[in-house]
Amino acid sequence: MYSMTEKQWWSGRVDHATDPAYFRFHQAIQLKDIASCKQDNDLKESIALLGFSSDEGVRRNKGRVGAAKAPYEIRSVLANLAYHLEKLSLFDVGNVSCIDQQLEASQEELGKYMHYLLRAQSTPIILGGGHETLYGHYLGARQYANQTTKLGIINMDAHFDLRNDFPPTSGTMFKQILEQDKYAGYLCLGIQKWGNTQALFQEAAQYQSNYIFAEDVANDSQTIKVIDDFTKQHDYIIFTLCMDAVEATAAPGVSAPSPLGLEPKIVRDLIRYIVAKPNVLSMDISEVNPVVDENNKTVKLAAYFIAEAMQSIQNRKNML
Repeated sequence: MYSMTEKQWWSGRVDHATDPAYFRFHQAIQLKDIASCKQDNDLKESIALLGFSSDEGVRRNKGRVGAAKAPYEIRSVLANLAYHLEKLSLFDVGNVSCIDQQLEASQEELGKYMHYLLRAQSTPIILGGGHETLYGHYLGARQYANQTTKLGIINMDAHFDLRNDFPPTSGTMFKQILEQDKYAGYLCLGIQKWGNTQALFQEAAQYQSNYIFAEDVANDSQTIKVIDDFTKQHDYIIFTLCMDAVEATAAPGVSAPSPLGLEPKIVRDLIRYIVAKPNVLSMDISEVNPVVDENNKTVKLAAYFIAEAMQSIQNRKNML
């Protein structure tokens, strides 16, 4: 079910009411109804935030629910960060919510709106939600790219999410995608050996998935080469960040915390690098769970990651 975002989620400190040099995000963002995005030139060369309020996939996956609250909580933190995107328009185009456990219908709806945004030449950033967010993200990107375009998915995650469960969960998306889409490719950064069974590694091999273990992920030439090679092999890229990839001391508010996860600075650097790629269509951030967070650590980190992604998008567009 779709709803517009209420202005109350975008409020904060005001250092100056009219001078953009003093602005924070809540003073720069524009709220827009997604229904107006089909034929809206205002969205061209913009960034559009779209929430996906769902943790039904997490519930089905026997995880800790609460991620449905994340899109709003992330907005409330992002609202008060200093604004440095003066060369791009920024829109909040609302929220898709999973109602009455109707996950598949809500993913279809998310995909429809993603397609609208991409057709309008905006760069969408989805605020999840459980990692089931990614399947709706994919549906929209695939519809935009057509069925035979090579579509690569870069997933920063502790888990493969290649489970064979039915009905679909927050751990099945890549299995669903790779089974039905022979033109899709998969790269996962941050895999935890102890978080994935041997059967999941076998699934990854079967689908010729690329991955790097968490202990080997770094902002270095080896990791960069893997990313570069993957992006060159595909016409378009979508990027999904599962916050359980980040070490638990920095991101405790997730369904499955990672004691030996990635350091936030490495994640930040790789977000900057990946999103700057000219063939990246969109990104999502998933698995933030405010219900189990500690002092808003994970929510705040997610907001900072999104701000970093936006900065890279602006820099990329300025170079084109």
